[in-house]
Amino acid sequence: MFAVIYRWRLHEGKEQQFVQGWHRVTAAIHARCGSYGSRLHRADDGTWVAYARWPDAEARERCAMPDPEGAAMMSGAIEERFPETRLEIVDDMLAEPEPSAIND
Repeated sequence: MFAVIYRWRLHEGKEQQFVQGWHRVTAAIHARCGSYGSRLHRADDGTWVAYARWPDAEARERCAMPDPEGAAMMSGAIEERFPETRLEIVDDMLAEPEPSAIND
């Protein structure tokens, strides 16, 4: 298994829209593929961070974005999308990884 960290900066006032979209998308992924584990939170710097676990790249591709309306809600709220960080699996999905744990 591996984890992916996603980061976004949102348009002001769009936080609720983003969170609602994220919940829709994760519920659809759970219904289609089961739960591999995912969390969302607002970081101290104001960015929104999601951690998702996937057993492999094929499962991630197969299960990604099964709710287009929820995905559109999220996209409409995003001001800036940062590059993904892919990690070996971590025990605590809310813990920031050590720099040496990041795979290029």
